Amino acid sequence: MPEKGAAIMNMGMITAVGLDAEQTAASVRAGITRFSETSIHNKRFVPFTMSILPEEVLPPLEAEIDKLTGLTSRQIRMLRLAAPALQAAAETALDIERIPLYLGVPEALPGRPAPVDNKFLEYLSLQSGVQFNVAESRLFPKGRAAGLLALKEAIELLEPGGNVEYVMVGGVDTYLDLYLLGNLDMQDRILVGQAMDGFIPGEGAGFLLLTALENATNRKLSPLALVSPVSRGFEEGHLYSEQPYKGDGLATALSELFAESGIAEPINEVYSAMNGENHWAKEWGVAFMRNQVFFNQEHGMRHPADCYGDTGVASGIILAALAVIGMKEGYRKSPALVTCSSDYGERAAAAILSPS
Repeated sequence: MPEKGAAIMNMGMITAVGLDAEQTAASVRAGITRFSETSIHNKRFVPFTMSILPEEVLPPLEAEIDKLTGLTSRQIRMLRLAAPALQAAAETALDIERIPLYLGVPEALPGRPAPVDNKFLEYLSLQSGVQFNVAESRLFPKGRAAGLLALKEAIELLEPGGNVEYVMVGGVDTYLDLYLLGNLDMQDRILVGQAMDGFIPGEGAGFLLLTALENATNRKLSPLALVSPVSRGFEEGHLYSEQPYKGDGLATALSELFAESGIAEPINEVYSAMNGENHWAKEWGVAFMRNQVFFNQEHGMRHPADCYGDTGVASGIILAALAVIGMKEGYRKSPALVTCSSDYGERAAAAILSPS
């Protein structure tokens, strides 16, 4: 067992190709996709193609929340997505009322209010029926990398000397929002027709229940997998910056991960949040070339947005959970690298390792 990081004790997930972690993993492994035209049209009056869950498979909004005013359609959708995934991850949690939730959420668009505030945590507890420690919970509004950045802080919370034995970490997002879709459409970022550069908007949620490595050892627990400390980078030349793009952010995150995590074996699998936009493929090329000595030459490259679209903030936790299941079932090798990049510069990376 490594000296740093955390033990993954349970997980929960929901995507357009699976209502739970196992179903999503099986669908992704089989290459199943769920893309369909919607009733929403772009600026050229062409229907958007998205990867979203059917309305009937999501739980209804709790009556107490339904009576509230001021909730946006995106907030409501996120609550309904997050609830079943959180319930699944919390199934084995003892003393759940003592466990904080560190949750990645969407970042605010320029000139717009934040998509969610701290009230969202209260609503999520009510919607899911999971009475986690709301007072000690935190939101991380950092875009696509937010789930991994929440994971970073969660692992640090579990370090020796603290008084926390367990923490829940997650991410939830949806692109099913008219303003968001319109904004991306004006930038020609959404994949339409025969376009070669763009992405399929998706949605999803993922949660991991973590405990300290020391706690797992002392109590002779059987974790599903281990996760390294998360490394962080920042791309000055991000999509909306006037600075030149150099690909330094992700490359730096990877270099720091390999220098500080103590991973003994070469990386055998990569799980990336790349969504089909050329920008992210170029970024990965830079990051890999600068760190290729740490990779098995025959490593696998996984970017499941090909199956369930871009799940935004939920990407990092979903990717980590997919790596865990792959190792547990024996069709993926340890260690696996998970990387995520946000539109506004945040970069993050972590390694998932088999517990044995």
